[in-house]
Amino acid sequence: MTIHWCGTGLSSIPGLRRLIEAGHPVTVWNRTVEKARETVGDIATDIRAFDLDALAEATQKGDIVVSMLPGDWHVPIAKMCLAHGAHFVSSSYISPEMRALDQAARDAGLCFVNEVGLDPGIDHLMAHKLVAEYRASDAYAPGNDISFTSYCGGVPKHANAFRYKFSWAPVGVLKALRSPSRSIRHFTELNVEKPWDALSRYDAPLPTPEAFEVYPNRDSLPFIGEYGFGEDWKIKDFVRGTLRLNGWADAWADIFDEVGTATDERLQEIADKLLAENAYDEDEPDRVVLCVDLEAAKDGKTVWHKTYVMDAWGDARGTAMARLVSIPVSLAIESVMNREIHAGVTAAPSDPKLVDRWLGEIDHLAQHLQIVDQA
Repeated sequence: MTIHWCGTGLSSIPGLRRLIEAGHPVTVWNRTVEKARETVGDIATDIRAFDLDALAEATQKGDIVVSMLPGDWHVPIAKMCLAHGAHFVSSSYISPEMRALDQAARDAGLCFVNEVGLDPGIDHLMAHKLVAEYRASDAYAPGNDISFTSYCGGVPKHANAFRYKFSWAPVGVLKALRSPSRSIRHFTELNVEKPWDALSRYDAPLPTPEAFEVYPNRDSLPFIGEYGFGEDWKIKDFVRGTLRLNGWADAWADIFDEVGTATDERLQEIADKLLAENAYDEDEPDRVVLCVDLEAAKDGKTVWHKTYVMDAWGDARGTAMARLVSIPVSLAIESVMNREIHAGVTAAPSDPKLVDRWLGEIDHLAQHLQIVDQA
């Protein structure tokens, strides 16, 4: 069984190196071979120029193909895997086109695992853990009012005036600001066209409490079922969102004014300028904050409330973002090899044994990781 790892960008390296150092047979594919050699050439013995036809020719039945490439590559690579009897792993959200491959993957006995990075990925594990603990508690009752929030953000450890720094091309960040969102607030579905129209404050229960600006991201509602909420649960709030440093909205006001109507060409101009002015300096630490919160209330009084809190930053091991995206991907690959994940298109696992094991590994990646009981 060969692991074909496609893409050696900034968020790929720790997980890729972990697999190679563990002795797994890995073929590294990258559009620029020289860049791949710069990052893993000291330990990788098989580095090739990425080309879908070449990848298909090299892929054998039972292999695992990992796509850490831009999102538009995931489905073509997954379809290639289906044709060659190979498994597929990606850190990205499951698109409708990927979801459509579920039955075919099941019929072929193939694992197509997605959403196993940071967000989505680690946040899913935390949500599954909290829901399981709540269900097992004495406070559990279908009639309780349930509030769930999950906020994640990559921010500079040392804040700058712009309240944000870029470790890769900012175009994706800018395009994300155009994405509408759907969530639940105060028992009512909330649909928002522009993230900054739903900005709110979040007080993270870190060892030193800290306030952030947060906003809903994408469509939160499908994750109600994904996280195992009962159909009879009374959901007061359900939000999966993005976390930013305080002052972010004010610093980005001019960007908000233009990004909604900018052409692709203009968007690229804005992105190039932002990257030139707000890129990380060499060896400057980044920071990742993730807080997943589940609260149950009865008659207006909290009866159960826990928050999974993670705070990580760049250190001698590299960036926090790279560790927290790529190491979970490597854990998913090993779980596929060990036949611990069922066939079909799946996201980060809900199986308690895998959740605990993966979170145990992730505990070594962050400087702070704990469940805070706030009841």
